[in-house]
Amino acid sequence: MSDLQPIRRALFSVSDKAGLVELAELLSQRGIEILSTGGSAGMLREAGIAVKDVADLTGFPEMMDGRVKTLHPRVHGGLLALRDNDEHVAAMGEHGIEPIDLLVVNLYPFEATVARGADYDTCIENIDIGGPAMIRAAAKNHAFVNVVTDVEDYAALVDEMEANDGQTTLAFRQRLAQTAYARTAAYDAAVSTWMAGAIGEETPRRRAFAGTLASTMRYGENPHQAAAFYTDGTNRPGVATAAQHQGKALSYNNINDTDAAFELVSEFAPEGGPACAIIKHANPCGVATGETLEEAYRRAFDCDRTSAFGGIIALNGKLDGATARAISEIFTEVVIAPEADDEAKEVFAAKKNLRLLTTGALADPRAAMLTYRQVSGGMLVQDKDVGHIAKDALKVVTKVQPTDAQLNDLLFAWTVGKHVKSNAIIYVKDGATVGVGAGQMSRVDSSRIAARKSLDMAEALGLSEPLTKGSVVASDAFFPFADGLMAAVEAGATAVIQPGGSMRDDEVIAAADEAGIAMVFTGMRHFRH
Repeated sequence: MSDLQPIRRALFSVSDKAGLVELAELLSQRGIEILSTGGSAGMLREAGIAVKDVADLTGFPEMMDGRVKTLHPRVHGGLLALRDNDEHVAAMGEHGIEPIDLLVVNLYPFEATVARGADYDTCIENIDIGGPAMIRAAAKNHAFVNVVTDVEDYAALVDEMEANDGQTTLAFRQRLAQTAYARTAAYDAAVSTWMAGAIGEETPRRRAFAGTLASTMRYGENPHQAAAFYTDGTNRPGVATAAQHQGKALSYNNINDTDAAFELVSEFAPEGGPACAIIKHANPCGVATGETLEEAYRRAFDCDRTSAFGGIIALNGKLDGATARAISEIFTEVVIAPEADDEAKEVFAAKKNLRLLTTGALADPRAAMLTYRQVSGGMLVQDKDVGHIAKDALKVVTKVQPTDAQLNDLLFAWTVGKHVKSNAIIYVKDGATVGVGAGQMSRVDSSRIAARKSLDMAEALGLSEPLTKGSVVASDAFFPFADGLMAAVEAGATAVIQPGGSMRDDEVIAAADEAGIAMVFTGMRHFRH
């Protein structure tokens, strides 16, 4: 078998017809015979390109609403036959099968059909059968056959042929085959995932995962780790779909932290007022609301100015020039917002190391979706934490009743807590975090760390007492003992929100009553590991 193989015959069957005519014209100019299915054939004829219908090749018309058109030995035999195998060549001659050297196929738009909310029957009709069958056949026989499944590969095919006098190398065909198998795998994954949801199968016996390469990276979490970023096709507003306006490529850690920041700020709808979240190492170091985005940013920044340096900033509204100038006062890795005005872009243009991303919209914090985490030998899959507690669902368990202002801050703290690594303790005052304790093995330690940070910031701001004085506090899970609660009381908290459910709830409630503070239970926890 020669490494170089000529292309004499090509079969087109595409739903995405971008670039179809241009590619077919170039092939036709080289004297390559072109076969095609109905829609693609019609478009090529209109462009004046000679084309033979697959129905003429097989001797059967397209039937059953197009469900049956390429499932025929003269198609699959032409794709699968080994050109250097005498028995295969003899069988081709006996049955009138001619070799197909190039297959250009992109599949029915199943993913797009699901994304636009089509009904069950419409989704079923957009499951391609003949396309994947041909792709897999051609990819298996890549020793002789080229299979192109992405419009993005048309140019590479033309360049390869021009470099090799109308032929392609084995290495090129191998790359095409790998891409082809990944495409059919992703397609089947999309179908199986959709069907599991459509029939209410929460834990199907088999799951498939797929992604499309968005970018390669210099390295992963550390320089010795190779890394790449893949998108899943869901088009959720966020780092995966954002437009980058300036700055170098995002790193592995940048993407992880930016996602955490934007998912958190998306909890705060614009109609509730401007909001800002500052993230460092996937944890919030400041979250706040304000009358303006600039005020929200400055209040978030004042929670922990030290950690905010080199952090990620997410905003829930259109970034303006005043906010951009405030952010520019310190080094920031990434700023992400739904929009940015021209003045803000001009301000940031002077900060060459800052990346500005716009998403067009906030993410829906209550949209159902799955999250995945790899472990050795397997994958953990769960529903995304979209838990939400309304004010009237809170259960007051203490003698002291929280005020309306405290309830608002408690719910704010609770919302932020969903995005803080466990054990999580969040102090809030007047719609802004004033202390965050994250990721500690002990809830008491998280309480003390958050209080310590607040004390440090009070000193930096020239205040006479820590910002936690008169604050409220949220705990992502119940207090197993009263000591964690008392650490918050010592820091100055006047009201507490927690799930409840501990064997010692009565002791914790009694401690709160003795301290004269209010406490509410949510009945829901927000562990984040």
